[in-house]
Amino acid sequence: MSDYIQVITTVAGKEEAECMATALLEKHLAACVQIVGPITSLYWWQGKIERSEEWLCIAKSELKLFPQIEERIKALHSYQVPEILAVPVGAGSQQYLQWLNEHVRKERG
Repeated sequence: MSDYIQVITTVAGKEEAECMATALLEKHLAACVQIVGPITSLYWWQGKIERSEEWLCIAKSELKLFPQIEERIKALHSYQVPEILAVPVGAGSQQYLQWLNEHVRKERG
């Protein structure tokens, strides 16, 4: 199952989240992107604890596409250092994983 991942990023607003999700879907880098928010994030930034309202994007994809996903997120992101984390899928419904596989771009040889 480690061929599949969920890529997590947080963004400053709903519009940015929808733009990010649409860009990943249009390039077939993800089969689905869930947007959750607003959420409250507390984090270290430049020596102090900050607090922000953010939107969480969770993209369903394949591990081999992570470099392209990371590149696309960085190109669109408003943050200087965006959160981009890939979490492996340990197990999943075979039907769902088949659907996911059918909707992401295959590696070009």
